Amino acid sequence: MSDLDTLIRLHRWQLDEKRRALADLQALADRLIAEATRLDEEVAGESAFAAASEMPPPTFPAYLKASKVRRGRLAESLAQARAQMAAVGEEIAEAYQELKKYELAQAGRERRAEHSARRAETATYDEIAAIGHIRRRAAAAGGR
Repeated sequence: MSDLDTLIRLHRWQLDEKRRALADLQALADRLIAEATRLDEEVAGESAFAAASEMPPPTFPAYLKASKVRRGRLAESLAQARAQMAAVGEEIAEAYQELKKYELAQAGRERRAEHSARRAETATYDEIAAIGHIRRRAAAAGGR
């Protein structure tokens, strides 16, 4: 195993880790969106209940204020998650380019080694053919 194989494995592992981190951030963003949707539905239900009541509960304004604060926190968390996703996306692109660099270098080494092996094989066959030709000429010259 060459040193590039080790580097390639390392960079693949790092790339996979970054992809997992991105998937985790995406799952977090999805949960935050679902939580915000659930909160909006809850507020709409409570608002409908308060509107239908002859006398809204005295705690309803405090509930609305708390839900707005909660909604703001969810939006802030979602913005942070998206910013982190963008940063990890850039890291993934860089890691992928780095991995490709090593994979291309390894492929070049393999091509050169294969070409060298073919040249050595051709040289061996050429030498065998040349020896055979010399022997046939010597046999033909001796038999005259």
